[in-house]
Amino acid sequence: MNWIILILAGLSEVVGVNGIQKVSAGKKKSGFAFLIIGFAVSLTLLSIAMSTIPLGVAYAVWTGMGTVGSVVIGMIFYNDSADRKRIFFLSLIVVAVIGLRIVSN
Repeated sequence: MNWIILILAGLSEVVGVNGIQKVSAGKKKSGFAFLIIGFAVSLTLLSIAMSTIPLGVAYAVWTGMGTVGSVVIGMIFYNDSADRKRIFFLSLIVVAVIGLRIVSN
């Protein structure tokens, strides 16, 4: 169950990062709402997940999900580059996160 909570924490982090983009694009009110709510939910869920998932694993999975999710959102909605090298290195992050899940108890 805590792995599901950790996944939700990672997705909430992506919402918070999207809020940062909205603020920088001039959408102050909605941007700050996304930013504050996204990160508040994310950090709350992360702390719950860490009750049974080791700190290092939980944090690595959380940041990995946030990184990959934010880059994918940037590619889809903000016209960020989607070249092969970026996708390759994003794939390495995904493999690392899956590997951490497999080897952690």
